[in-house]
Amino acid sequence: MADALPDDSAPVDVPAVAPALFAALAADPLAAHLGIELEEVRPGYARASMTVGPTLLNAVGTAHGGATMALLDVVHAAVSNSHGTVAVAQDVHTEFLSAGRPGDHLVAEGVELHRTGRTAVYRIDAATADGRQVATALARVFRLGTPWETGEAAP
Repeated sequence: MADALPDDSAPVDVPAVAPALFAALAADPLAAHLGIELEEVRPGYARASMTVGPTLLNAVGTAHGGATMALLDVVHAAVSNSHGTVAVAQDVHTEFLSAGRPGDHLVAEGVELHRTGRTAVYRIDAATADGRQVATALARVFRLGTPWETGEAAP
């Protein structure tokens, strides 16, 4: 899974994002359709999971790459917006490492590698419950500078 880069200035226990921001990030219709559940979001970190069911298989009977990439993208969206500022994807490079199998419970974690006022880069890794690596992605966003409108002030 993705390991956060050491940062001596960051507290060890980073609190979760505000509930309204989490709710906004979790309200993804495609994620719901695919059975992807956003589990945790903290500034610079996000985790989501899905189970590879029959409707998520490709023609050869393994997890469809699009479903796996959707899981990575849900995490990418959550981690890149975790600071309360709207961020939009510019690039996502995905490497498939092994096939997801029917019944696998995939967990994807994303960590912030670098962030400026306008751009940021994230690494997102997906693995099975037993630790088998399925996919990894390096993703970049453009940060619009616009706070999320959740009724709460951006951090």
